[in-house]
Amino acid sequence: MITVHITDDHKILTEGLSILINESGTALVNGISHSLAECRSAFSFNRPDVLLLDIQLPDGSGIDFCKEMRAKYPELKILALTTHNEYSIVRRMMDNGAHGYILKNSLSEEILAGIETVMNDEIFLCEDVDILIKKQDKKNIWLTTREQELLRHLVNGCTNQELSDKLFLGVETIKTYRKNLILKLGAKNSIVLVKMALEDKLI
Repeated sequence: MITVHITDDHKILTEGLSILINESGTALVNGISHSLAECRSAFSFNRPDVLLLDIQLPDGSGIDFCKEMRAKYPELKILALTTHNEYSIVRRMMDNGAHGYILKNSLSEEILAGIETVMNDEIFLCEDVDILIKKQDKKNIWLTTREQELLRHLVNGCTNQELSDKLFLGVETIKTYRKNLILKLGAKNSIVLVKMALEDKLI
């Protein structure tokens, strides 16, 4: 069972999310906090698999907190759950280590799908954010030599461990490269990323 911690200062929202997640049959809420300080304290005693994190909290920025928590708990999956739908904010959140981005007006199914997706080491963007990312002009996208090399291996079906062995990089570094490629190209997940690489002749 996937364990989830929710950090959001709106109690009605956290209560509703708890019911949704606990009734899903695939995940269970093992903690709720309404500030960053509460979240830090809770993690000292009970660490979840997934953190649902608002971006704007009373005692600080969820964007900065995301970076802090990923550095402290590398295996933690963080899903942004917010009202902010500006590209620059999405980009900053993902650059700081988030595995997914969901808007609060998303369907309940998307939230549950997001939790399951990030647990499978995939990036999850809700539909509205996915559309936002795809609107960026792909003509200006430039892939580094390392990114092109990684993309070629992904097209050939390499796993994260195989990529790590081939490129002499840590698995976590490979995951970061993969995540950045997905966001950079506006793909929804690795499957779409490979399809785009082939269709747009990126390799």
